[in-house]
Amino acid sequence: MKTFKIAALAGDGIGPEVMREAIKILRAVEQKFSLSFQLTEAPVGWAGIDAAGKALPDTTLALCKQSDAILFGSVGLPDRDPTIPKEERPERAALLRIRKEFGLFANLRPVQLPKALSHVCPLSPDRQGNGIDILVVRELTGGMYFGQPKKTEDLGNGQQRAIDTMVYTTAEIERIAHVSFRAAQLRRNKVTSIDKANVLENGVLWREVVTRVGKEYPGVALEHMFVDNAAMQLMLKPTQFDVMLCENMFGDILSDEAAALAGSLGMLPSASLGATSGEQTFGFYEPAGGTAPDIAGKNLANPIAQILSTALMLRYSFKLNDAANAIDAAVAQAINSGLRTGDIFNVADTTARKTGTREMGDAIAAGI
Repeated sequence: MKTFKIAALAGDGIGPEVMREAIKILRAVEQKFSLSFQLTEAPVGWAGIDAAGKALPDTTLALCKQSDAILFGSVGLPDRDPTIPKEERPERAALLRIRKEFGLFANLRPVQLPKALSHVCPLSPDRQGNGIDILVVRELTGGMYFGQPKKTEDLGNGQQRAIDTMVYTTAEIERIAHVSFRAAQLRRNKVTSIDKANVLENGVLWREVVTRVGKEYPGVALEHMFVDNAAMQLMLKPTQFDVMLCENMFGDILSDEAAALAGSLGMLPSASLGATSGEQTFGFYEPAGGTAPDIAGKNLANPIAQILSTALMLRYSFKLNDAANAIDAAVAQAINSGLRTGDIFNVADTTARKTGTREMGDAIAAGI
């Protein structure tokens, strides 16, 4: 029996609480599918600073390098010790360094709105169809955020000029396109590629390369859409989207817009993927929300985003699709049964039952 090695980095705030429930789910999956997970916990974020004086301790990084995937909670406590320089705070010293160390170039953020949670969506029910299910795939290491030159110049007379450069190569576009088409094969076989090819040279190259890669996936339908229209279509008819393929800045913006459709950050998982070696892809899996220190330790946090991030790990890093589907189904079963943490609870819903972090995890584990 193959043993999958997982570095479990809970982090700060509600991180340890939701990580506890994710581990509970993994143990249920082990029993259900006769699998073996070697889970090793280690400090990160302020927990790392407290334990070893740095947000990403050397021992934690070494553990990650010895693991097949990283299951991450959340880091950052905004009100703690403002004297620490920005580059040493957890948001940069832990998250950005992990991205760089492991070459995590593809960010996947699923946005799902089950019919039972229609009330948390800002759109009217007639725009929600039978539920919203979108996967935003964002290129994570190129584009305007990383292009050079990047600087601010003093022009004299009190004037300054800020310069950011948007750069993409054929190879960068090809690899993120392959991630998108392969993801679509696991879903509904449609990719909508987002660009601004009518204005940007980057957009022209992006469209050409994605079109060429798309021909390698004849079973997946490909359409192209300008980014401004895509932003509008997310509000008008989000059910038309399956996989949205975006460059870095467009993906950053559109994934946040799409996230609003799910009504709560507590429902949103994410995956950041690196290179594939053989049949295994190294990945970093975390909920899209933050540390929520105001509710930490109170059994109030929604663990679903962390649990669904675990399902993404099983699907994309370990190719355990049946186990991942079992987690997704158990989450849906818990929601359909009326269980609600506070962020998705509506007093007008007489069938809903308000529950805590631990109880929601128990119900999902039982569902598996």
